[in-house]
Amino acid sequence: MNSSKTLRELKGKRLLGYAVGNFGISLLNIFTGSFVFQFYVYTVNLDSVLASIGLSFNVFISAFFSIIFGVLMDNKKPSKRGKRRPFLLYALPFWVITSIIIWFPPWHSPQNNSLFLPTALYFWIVTVIRALSGTLIFNTYLSMLPEQSQTLENRHSVASLRAFFMIIASVISLLMPLLVQSLLTDPKNVKWYDPSGKIILFYIPLIGIIFTCFGLVAVLIIYFSVDESFHLYNSNFNKKKVTLRGTFKQMTQPAKDDKYRNLVFTSFFMGISGSIFGFLLFPFQTYLLEFEQSEFLIYVLISISGKLGWYAVWRVIIKKKPLVKSYSLSLIFASVVAFTDLLFLLSNLPYILKMMLYIVSFGTILGTNYSIPLFGIPLGASLIHEAAIKKDASNVDETISNISGSYSGFSMFIGSLGGAISSIIIGLLLTGDNQRNPIIITLLFASQGIFYLIAVLFLRKIKFDKPIIPDGTILLES
Repeated sequence: MNSSKTLRELKGKRLLGYAVGNFGISLLNIFTGSFVFQFYVYTVNLDSVLASIGLSFNVFISAFFSIIFGVLMDNKKPSKRGKRRPFLLYALPFWVITSIIIWFPPWHSPQNNSLFLPTALYFWIVTVIRALSGTLIFNTYLSMLPEQSQTLENRHSVASLRAFFMIIASVISLLMPLLVQSLLTDPKNVKWYDPSGKIILFYIPLIGIIFTCFGLVAVLIIYFSVDESFHLYNSNFNKKKVTLRGTFKQMTQPAKDDKYRNLVFTSFFMGISGSIFGFLLFPFQTYLLEFEQSEFLIYVLISISGKLGWYAVWRVIIKKKPLVKSYSLSLIFASVVAFTDLLFLLSNLPYILKMMLYIVSFGTILGTNYSIPLFGIPLGASLIHEAAIKKDASNVDETISNISGSYSGFSMFIGSLGGAISSIIIGLLLTGDNQRNPIIITLLFASQGIFYLIAVLFLRKIKFDKPIIPDGTILLES
């Protein structure tokens, strides 16, 4: 029997607190993820290969530990503070400190030596610690959901609210550095020894500190919003002895789940596309579109209208079409639009056409990327629920508690690998003069379309046995 007589749902203040927490985490992570490569390569003067090696290395480490952290949480004996909640506090100090000091490298690479090793080592060490602590925080956050929200309708509410706050966070997180870009008299020359570079060295770390404060508050809000007292009523829990062999065995369980594995592979290729967009966001506008000063703020309008517009569209479509089909449709739209960026290769393309292409392309891709939680959250939670039923239908509640962490960790592991691989490739291709090469930037940007299509192939393989919690709001399958 399930330990709970009724299915749990996040409602009211707890729903708002859980979703608002995603705002603070996303605000800091999007800002850092989008600008740290730009900051170290184009301002600190670190070679792009060394920067990408550091980013890739820390992603590989955090990806591996995401599964281990998940297994540890699954096997932790519940206490008065909960089962998963304490891990938020364990990681928080490291995440906060590294999120600040990453913007204050003690050495800048000399003007004639971008391969300066002390700068590279500092960047690598800080990013690895930040990635590990951030992984523990986000894995804890994700693995809570299947236990906290057990109906498909409520998961849809959580997904909608989380997606909305993530969109708002993404707009603010990129608005601030774009405002800084608009202050630069020479946005193409922003090394630390250039006048424009000195402006970046002052304002970007300041923004980083402010956003870190939001991240700190967000994690604390999550901690106090989530109620894990139900674990104390589960008298059947027996603390397991965690061995290295047992940990790896538990790590393989989600990998053997065909349906969940297909969803994770979808995330892998989405991770590649998202990484490409993040790394090329500023170079695309600076060296391809050759924006100056206030022109950078055009992106803010595109970001707001594209994300909120497509968010509204996909919310309507989800209610009329099955989740898998809706998700596939959104990726196909993004793929087609990404391929249209190849038109930037045409010489003497009129300014008005460039702007129209820029608006449609960025608006659609951003709208797709930031609508993913609408699809991914209910799909992932429902697949974990289905796996728990198959494993032990007599006590689904306890089974979900025992597998949620490893499933979420496996998803983060594979999804992170996509970003790591793309960062290595981008770093190799953008070394030297290629940092400013509009052809290389265009081809890389358009390649997102390929990875969107591959993601669709895996996504379409997901077939549910039956709806977990039938309701008239969302369909899992037709």
